[in-house]
Amino acid sequence: MLDMKKQLIKTAFVASLPVMAGYLVLGTGFGILLQSKGYGLLWAMAMSVFIYAGSMQYLAVDLLSGGASLITAALTTLMVNARHLFYGVSMIDKYKNTGRHKPYLIFALTDETYSLNCGGAPEGVEDPGRYYFLVSLFNQCYWVIGSALGSLLGTVLPFSTEGIDFSLTALFVTVFVEQWKSSKDHVPALIGVASAVLCLLVFGMDNFLIPTMFLITLALTAYKKKEGSRHD
Repeated sequence: MLDMKKQLIKTAFVASLPVMAGYLVLGTGFGILLQSKGYGLLWAMAMSVFIYAGSMQYLAVDLLSGGASLITAALTTLMVNARHLFYGVSMIDKYKNTGRHKPYLIFALTDETYSLNCGGAPEGVEDPGRYYFLVSLFNQCYWVIGSALGSLLGTVLPFSTEGIDFSLTALFVTVFVEQWKSSKDHVPALIGVASAVLCLLVFGMDNFLIPTMFLITLALTAYKKKEGSRHD
């Protein structure tokens, strides 16, 4: 039993390594940016533990330093993180029997964690729920460690924060490439790219995210039904 647990931890850790490489850098960037605005280590740790929202944490730095109202912060958060509603719908079956892990799995469903867990647990894993939990936990630990490191570095080393927020985009591209290489079915990825480009052209840069999520959900649902009927 102990060997099985160790093997599961190792499997989850190995699966999370691409995210570790990105989250340590991204978290460090966030910590530096937050420190540059006058918010220290405790703020960085608290935000990464209790908010843990990646791009929203970067935006929160400007909201905090700019004195934004609670209503503004709430609406901004809703708009930025609305995509997680669609992530959650697609993970209902996978997270259905995860027991006590489910609340944390819902909380920790970031873009990168979703990209790792949406394909299911690797072959041979007997407890998928625990695997999903470990992947999610490892990923958040990387983010928290990176945030703390960035906050500490920001107090002793001079940094220019210009362009730091672009590191999120770089990580998204990296995860996309990894998923493309590891999957034989590229149709879902192509649906995502085509939907994003179409909605960007139609709705513009400031308003394309939510329509893109709707379009992707509809297209993937139709594709899944078509694939299911084909196998039947």
